Amino acid sequence: MEIKRIGLDLAKYVFEVHAVDNDEQVVLRKTLRRDAVTQFFAELEPCVVGMEACCGSHYWARVLTDLGHNVRLISPQFVKPYVKSNKNDRNDAEAICEAVGRPSMRFVPPKSPEQLEIQAVHRIRQRVVANRTRLVSQVRGLLGEHGIVVARDINRIRRTLSEVVDGQLGDFGELFVEMLRDMREELAELDARLSDYNRRIRNLFRSNEMCQRIGKIEGIGPITATALVAAVGNQSCFENGRQFAAWLGLVPKQHSSGGKARLFGISKRGDRYLRTMLIHGARAVLGRSSGKTDARSQWINRMRERRHPNVVAVALANKNARIVWSVLSREEAYQPNHIVATA
Repeated sequence: MEIKRIGLDLAKYVFEVHAVDNDEQVVLRKTLRRDAVTQFFAELEPCVVGMEACCGSHYWARVLTDLGHNVRLISPQFVKPYVKSNKNDRNDAEAICEAVGRPSMRFVPPKSPEQLEIQAVHRIRQRVVANRTRLVSQVRGLLGEHGIVVARDINRIRRTLSEVVDGQLGDFGELFVEMLRDMREELAELDARLSDYNRRIRNLFRSNEMCQRIGKIEGIGPITATALVAAVGNQSCFENGRQFAAWLGLVPKQHSSGGKARLFGISKRGDRYLRTMLIHGARAVLGRSSGKTDARSQWINRMRERRHPNVVAVALANKNARIVWSVLSREEAYQPNHIVATA
């Protein structure tokens, strides 16, 4: 049996296989239990294996690559158009097999164990930040019910909580003060956990040469640099910086027809976390660009004269994404004057 390409539909315990030969004829449909997947592919001649990029896909990509197969991960949104009828595991495997054979298909870069570890630090930190934000919002709401309005500043929240708990502000019942005391302790605990994850990210940043290189770009600090390396450490899946920026959702959404081009806001595709970090970093650069005479600041200031600051921030985030691709793909140090002039 000669197999050219396989579509593998992943699951927790049951995997579906759909294989075709060089004539694009179906030669195998098979259901595998999880413990039989490695043995099945070990007995096959090396071929192209397509999988959706989902939970566990990077692990199986490493396993099958070590067995000699050419593994390609596809975004689920690009597989969906190839599902011919009702959705089930067998039809999904067939759709993956069809999609992975398209010459213009775009693939997701597989992640190494080190990248997944860095990404885990970011995901857990993101959850801690979200939990702290929810807690602060609840504190503001509870105090607002008693006539105390606090600005959206976490330092003011900490100060106000301490004043209320210590009896320096307001006249509240013992039960309410006790609950606020618990919330103050919870906030302190979340602050400590967040500081711990920030320390881990700084250590990762210092120990990674790629992070060090892109961290010298204005608007990209340790958090953004490590997140970018964790998500796209391998630049081979992008032919140029524009493709990388488009993958991050930093290019205009297009709906053109009949020769008439219609462009809208950014597409917001890809990883929201990365896009948010890049835009926040760009906003920080905008705030410090006034009065500067270097080429990058002059470009920013010219843009600000005719466009809204939010548009300028996204444009700068797009430029930074292209510079990141250039620095990583060429394995060169960041050169501000050269890159700003040519990007």
